[in-house]
Amino acid sequence: MKYQLIYCLFCFVVLSCNNKTKNTDSDNSNIAEVLKDTIIEIEQQKDYKTLILKDTTFISEGFDFPVGKPNAKGYYNAQKFQENNYLGDDWNGVGGGNSDLGDPIYAIANGYISEVKDYEGGWGNVIRIVHLHNNQLYESLYAHCDSILVNSNRFIKKGEQVATIGNCNGAYFAHLHLEIRNEVDLDIGGGYSEDTTGYLDPTDFIKKNRN
Repeated sequence: MKYQLIYCLFCFVVLSCNNKTKNTDSDNSNIAEVLKDTIIEIEQQKDYKTLILKDTTFISEGFDFPVGKPNAKGYYNAQKFQENNYLGDDWNGVGGGNSDLGDPIYAIANGYISEVKDYEGGWGNVIRIVHLHNNQLYESLYAHCDSILVNSNRFIKKGEQVATIGNCNGAYFAHLHLEIRNEVDLDIGGGYSEDTTGYLDPTDFIKKNRN
């Protein structure tokens, strides 16, 4: 995909240079700079599969639940995948309310932390982890976190604590919003959609891929 984009940009520059309308040297220079910057940005995008294969101990051999590890003991799924077009699962403590505020959140599998970011609004603090499992890439996303205990661009093992459960600065009662995607690096999205392209049922996926 990235090479197709580079090719398209290259063609654009060539066509621009051959255009019958006269372009100034400044215009051509600006186009060349845009092309150069775009190519650099594309080349810097991570090839996660190659990255994880450099240290095969971080290949995922199976998945566990992100709370009450490994089996979500003491928690329940308050809003399931595609309930009201939801694209994830909401994990709440059985005590209800904010009883689980500050509880630990764990990485569901070995992988590579691709992003740690405060998206503010309805998302709050978000962690994204890329997993290589059965030679396929997946991404787990943990949202509304309170305390963040990890940094991006590092490997992580299944069961390692990554954060604590938050309430998105009081926007909700405390809970963990978990998504599992089979397309990595998608936009953060809206959390709800009838179109589930790129998204998997987290609970179903975890149950089918335990080790």
